[in-house]
Amino acid sequence: MRPSVLNPLFATQTTLPGVGPKVAEKLAHVVGGSRVKDLLFRPPHHVIDRSHRGQLMTTPPDTVGTFVVEVTDHLPPRGPRQPHKIIVQDDSGFAHLVFFHSAPNMAARYPVGRRYVVSGKIEVFNHERHIVHPDYLVPEARADEIPAHEAVYPLTQGLSGKVRRKATLAALGQVPQLPEWLDETTLRRGHWPAWHEALHSLHHPEHERDLAPTAPHLARLAYDELLAHQLTMALVRQHHTRAAGNSFKDKRELVSQITSVLPFALTESQKSAWLEIRGDLEDHHRMARLLQGDVGAGKTVVALLAMAQVASSGAQAALMAPTEVLARQHAATITTWAEAVGLGVVILTGRDKGKARAAKLEQIKNGADLVIGTHALFQHDVEFSKLGLVVVDEQHRFGVSERMALMDKGGKVDLLVMSATPIPRTLELSLYGDLDVSRISGKPPGRKPVDTRAVPNSRYDDLVARLKSAIADGAQAYWICPLVEESEHVDLAAAEDRYHDLQGKLGAEHVALVHGRMTGPEKDAALQSFQSGEKQVLVSTTVVEVGVDVPGATLMVIEHAERFGLAQLHQLRGRVGRSSAQAYCLLMYAPPLGQVARARLEILRSSNDGFRIAEEDWQLRGGGDPLGLRQSGLPDYHFVDIYAHRDLMRMAAEHARTIVNADPHLRQSQHSALQMLLYLFDHIHRTGWLAAG
Repeated sequence: MRPSVLNPLFATQTTLPGVGPKVAEKLAHVVGGSRVKDLLFRPPHHVIDRSHRGQLMTTPPDTVGTFVVEVTDHLPPRGPRQPHKIIVQDDSGFAHLVFFHSAPNMAARYPVGRRYVVSGKIEVFNHERHIVHPDYLVPEARADEIPAHEAVYPLTQGLSGKVRRKATLAALGQVPQLPEWLDETTLRRGHWPAWHEALHSLHHPEHERDLAPTAPHLARLAYDELLAHQLTMALVRQHHTRAAGNSFKDKRELVSQITSVLPFALTESQKSAWLEIRGDLEDHHRMARLLQGDVGAGKTVVALLAMAQVASSGAQAALMAPTEVLARQHAATITTWAEAVGLGVVILTGRDKGKARAAKLEQIKNGADLVIGTHALFQHDVEFSKLGLVVVDEQHRFGVSERMALMDKGGKVDLLVMSATPIPRTLELSLYGDLDVSRISGKPPGRKPVDTRAVPNSRYDDLVARLKSAIADGAQAYWICPLVEESEHVDLAAAEDRYHDLQGKLGAEHVALVHGRMTGPEKDAALQSFQSGEKQVLVSTTVVEVGVDVPGATLMVIEHAERFGLAQLHQLRGRVGRSSAQAYCLLMYAPPLGQVARARLEILRSSNDGFRIAEEDWQLRGGGDPLGLRQSGLPDYHFVDIYAHRDLMRMAAEHARTIVNADPHLRQSQHSALQMLLYLFDHIHRTGWLAAG
């Protein structure tokens, strides 16, 4: 049960003075929750310094100031679009307070001769001083209502800054004194305040530097959040990987049989990753491992060896991919090698219906060796005979909760997840802190680096002519259409326009089109025509992840490449260069290029190393959308800037592992406060065995 001392933070916002149901609804929309703590865990994004207490005429223009003034006159609007002006003065001179769409009784509300305190920005127009829509205009006796430093928060329609600030300050008043969960050494090393003081400082900034990620109070709150997340990861990892599992031995020597029928030898990096995975499979504890590798590095082959070892031990292995196209691509690759050593393969996707689906379900229930599919694999009517291993591709789309659910399928299931999105090691901690990590570096021997060039879109006709010549020589090409916006409809229109244009220039018989609105059979037919060589050019939208492996494709054209992130460009480029033939990637752009876009294309042009590109991408993006993941799989951090706080992330990961290794259930007295930390950041539900214990 949640400690009662935390109840004020988990109370609804309607318990705050002045917050009724309508205001609470708007607050919840802005802060992402209806609890008091949700209000406190959304920092201000700006601070207004009102501490300047000068005079009207001596204050520099464009300066925010607070002034004691006397009303001397009113200038009512001359027409419906004209403002109401209040003339005010102090010892230095006069200024106009300008109000558009003002109330009709302004002269009565602010009588001539009365003294007020006004706060706002001084502007100069026609040699006269103006304050347009003052932020504050209160009687002199209420001057203390105007803060010297004012935190500014995100708002929504119908919610004023004054109401938001008042609610936040009221929430601060309800914050209880909590036991300290950080040790003195950690606090001193970071020069960090206590948690209660840090939260107070967060909502009382005096300068913009107080909102910087490096500010001591914000760094402390970020570390708390990172520690809560890493502690959860470590507890999940401890709970699952230390739990009793199956030991899978290669009783039928299927792994050596598969490696003997492969048309290539494993790279040293593949061998190293496989040895780590094999060690997990043969161990009596459950495996939870990430196989991280660049596009085309050969992860699928290593995953097949793991699946074969499990099948060789008499259990079943399932591989889940995020899209049907990718699932069928995996099935096509794996089936050839699996069937060569006597392993049966079943592919199950959402497209399977009626009798065909029923037949596949029966095969799975009766012990099919390898099962490949999409999320359809784990629908309630899919029963495995003895599921021993789950392999998940493109794991960045799934979070910790989904991984836990997968490991609960079939009892003592081992978990191997794969990602073809190279990411910096610090981000690995955030995404995969609950997993052991194996990396495959480099690519299979004999493959040449893709020759990448940037081409202005003014050379479109030259590029089409080159493509026509390449087609005549038997080459195949991808043409990725411009990312117009995050809209399937708009991107589809762009793809169809390019498809029809290329049909006219190259011949309709040479060009195929794939997009997300096609039916499964339509998509299969288009892809098959390209894979078989019947079509030489595949036009595709960008919103569809086309997991197509066509070794004969040697040319990739990406329109408006300047609109893409580095990671996405690298993923697209990885569709070519999958054979010993020289491949090319042409990045079409619309000049002039901005500084960041130019740097992005230059990095891609100069490197084929996905991990280096990922690091550079992170540098360019800073704390924004990391590597184009759009936060899918990433925690929804409140205080953490994953770039600015990367050192804190590593520190929190080490701290969490040390704690869990010493005290797996957080029962020691010095660790009991950490359970409050997990409650504060809503992680306790992911460690249900801990809360119950």
